[in-house]
Amino acid sequence: MDVFLLIRAVAALAVTLGLIGLAAVALRKFGPEALNRIVSKRRERRLQVVETLVLDPARRLVLCRLDGEERLVLLGDGRLLDWTPAGAPSPSPVPSPAPVTTQPEPVV
Repeated sequence: MDVFLLIRAVAALAVTLGLIGLAAVALRKFGPEALNRIVSKRRERRLQVVETLVLDPARRLVLCRLDGEERLVLLGDGRLLDWTPAGAPSPSPVPSPAPVTTQPEPVV
């Protein structure tokens, strides 16, 4: 193999790795935050994720804010927890009517 071909291959590899590194630095500096700022200026969002908590590898609790009210969601099992607003009372079960008992009339 000619020495000039080896130098050319090493130089091409150096240029390629340099471009990949430059792209990584640019994405870190201007990537997600810049895109989020552009999107948030376009339109005000109704739904925000306030906080998340990983319970185990299959389940996660997510605290969301929807129209100014915070709500708690359990993801992973397909169930919701406490989806009522914080100020609203939780629905209580309706008591069933008590059975009417009648006393037998004494026979005279």
